[in-house]
Amino acid sequence: MSDSDLLRKTRKNTVINQISKYQEKEIKRALVNVVEKIQKEFPKIRLNFKPTSKLSFIVKHLRKLFPDIDFHYKFDSSFISPDGGFLNLEDSEGNLYPVLISEVKNQGTNDKRQKEGLCKQSKGNAIERLGKNVIGLRAYLLNEGIFPFVCFGYGCDFAEDSSILDRVITIGMFGELNKTYLVNQGLFNRGSFYFRDSKWSVEEMTEIMYDICKRSIHYYFAKYGEDIFLEK
Repeated sequence: MSDSDLLRKTRKNTVINQISKYQEKEIKRALVNVVEKIQKEFPKIRLNFKPTSKLSFIVKHLRKLFPDIDFHYKFDSSFISPDGGFLNLEDSEGNLYPVLISEVKNQGTNDKRQKEGLCKQSKGNAIERLGKNVIGLRAYLLNEGIFPFVCFGYGCDFAEDSSILDRVITIGMFGELNKTYLVNQGLFNRGSFYFRDSKWSVEEMTEIMYDICKRSIHYYFAKYGEDIFLEK
């Protein structure tokens, strides 16, 4: 094995180990699948995984991009922590470019309570927490023409007859559910929201996440030049 092949293999294993360390859900397995597929297709790129992003990092990033606009946060300890973390493309200077940010939301126990003869409970606030994260992530990527965010939601609260789906649609800037919106449409950096009552399989999530990740890489190649992302 050549030195360059060994380096690529080591980098891939490092990213996969980072993902496995922080994730214990099916989305972790899907993310590992995505990394393996991406590394086969783009063997010379550098991938970086982070489970969280501190608000201080995002604000610093925004202040650099928009020096004439005020940005604030209160606590250095505050962070955004999507279930699938941040998968980034890394350039030769160590700068990070998000290619996939993924979440999973499970909400709704009334189907189980009904079977047990119990009364219904009010619907939970998982969607409100999701909305808060999406606001921060949209701001983080305001300078880009893509928003590589995807959320998979499942549970009886997301059945076709549930009004809570309109909350999700609102968070998605009134885009269609179960459709990928990666490239911004004018002012609308929507993101992709896949929601239904039944659980999403690892295979389904892998396919959708891989498509977002691959297209995001091509976007950064086109905008910044491919060479800065490739190992020499």
